[in-house]
Amino acid sequence: MPSRSQPHALRWLWLSAAIIVLDQLSKAWVLAVLHPGEQVPVIHGFWYWTLAFNKGAAFSFLADGGGWQRWFFTVLAAAISTALVVWLRRTPRRDWRTALPLALIIGGALGNLIDRLHAGQVTDFVLLYFGRWAYPAFNLADSAITVGAVLLVAFNLFGGTRPGSE
Repeated sequence: MPSRSQPHALRWLWLSAAIIVLDQLSKAWVLAVLHPGEQVPVIHGFWYWTLAFNKGAAFSFLADGGGWQRWFFTVLAAAISTALVVWLRRTPRRDWRTALPLALIIGGALGNLIDRLHAGQVTDFVLLYFGRWAYPAFNLADSAITVGAVLLVAFNLFGGTRPGSE
C-alpha cells in the first residue's frame, strides 16, 4: 500500500479516459460512414476498415448466447475494471510498469462496456488479413486491452527490479 510520501497511481486513469474517448469517437465515425460488412481497404490485402458487431467476447466467444451474455460480460467488465482500479490505487505512482498496463486495460474494458450498455453489442471496425486468413474484427478498446495485458505480463517477466523492492 503506498504511503503518504509515495502517492498512488490513480493519476494514470487519465490514460484510461483518453482511451475511452478515442474508442467511442472511432466507433461513432465508423457507424456514420460504413455499412455492416463493408470493407474499405487501408492497405489492400492486409488492413481494412469494416463495420461488424459482436454480442460475445473476444473472437465472438458466446456471441450466439441468446442475450444473457450481454449482462454477463457487462458485469464481468465492471468487476474487472473495479478490481484493476483498486490495484492501481495500491500501486505507487512511480511504478509505471504496473500503472500503464492497468490503465490501458481499464480504458479498453470500459470502452467496450459502454457499447454493451448502449447497444447490447460491441462495435468492431479493424479487419486484418494474413494471406487467406482473416483475424476477427476488433476495435481500439480491444487493442488497448491486448497491449495492456501483454505489457503487464512482459514487465512482470522481464522488467527487472520492481520499484520499492530495491
